Amino acid sequence: MTVKDGLQGRTAIVTGAAQGIGRATALRLAGEGALVACADIQDCGETVRLAEKDGGRAVAVELDVRHGADWARAVSALVAEHGRIDLLANVAGVVNMNSPDTVVDLTEDAWQVVIDTDLKGVWLGMQAVIPQMIEAGGGRIVNIASMAALRGLPNLASYSAAKGGVVGLTQQAAFEYADRGVLVNAIAPGTIDTPILAGITDEMREANANAHLIRRLGRPEEIAAMVAYLFREGSFQTGLTFPVDGGWAAKGNF
Repeated sequence: MTVKDGLQGRTAIVTGAAQGIGRATALRLAGEGALVACADIQDCGETVRLAEKDGGRAVAVELDVRHGADWARAVSALVAEHGRIDLLANVAGVVNMNSPDTVVDLTEDAWQVVIDTDLKGVWLGMQAVIPQMIEAGGGRIVNIASMAALRGLPNLASYSAAKGGVVGLTQQAAFEYADRGVLVNAIAPGTIDTPILAGITDEMREANANAHLIRRLGRPEEIAAMVAYLFREGSFQTGLTFPVDGGWAAKGNF
C-alpha cells in the first residue's frame, strides 16, 4: 500500500487496534498519511510494524479504555509530543462470553464487562479528546456501534444495550459540540469477519452471511474505509449512524 496524503499532518487515536476492525482502521489511516496512535490493552506491535512496512507512521499505546486515568495519560503524552489530536476512532469492543446474554439470564458481572468496554470506553475517549480538539479548533470522532443497536438480535442483550448507548451518545455529543468544530458520527457494521467469530460453526457463519443482501461477511477493511471517509471527506455529517452492513438494514430481517 502506498501512503496517500488525504490525512497528512493529522494525528489519530484508534482503540482496539491490535486486531480486527481496529487494526484495519489504524492501517487505513496510516496509509492516508495520518500519524496513528494504535491503542489497545493488547500488544499493538504487529499493527505498528505493518503500518511502518507500508510507509505509514504509527505508535503503540497501552490503553485500557475502561479507565479514565489511562485515557488522560495517553492523550496528554500524545498532545505533548505531537501538538494535538485531530481524529478519534472508538473501535474497542467486546461481546459477552461470560454468561447467556438475554435479559433474564444475563449476570450483573457479565453486563458490566460489556457496558464498561463498549459504552463507558467510548464516553471516556470522547471526554479525554474533545477539550483539546476544541482548543485546537476542531476534530472528528467516529464511534463503532452495531446493527445490534438498531434491531433486536438473539442473545445480545448487554451488547445491544451498550451499542444502543453508543448511538445515543454519538447524537448527544454531536449536538453539544458541533458549534465548537467537533463532528461526531457512528458506524453500525453488519457481521464482520473478525477474530470474535473465530469459534463459530460453519452453520452460524453461513447464517450470518445470509443476513446480508450481499451474501457474505463484511471485511474489517470495509469498515475502515468508512471511518477514513468520515475523517477525510465528512465535513457536513454529524450525529449520524451509518450502517455498513451489506444491505442488512434494507433486507429487514435476520
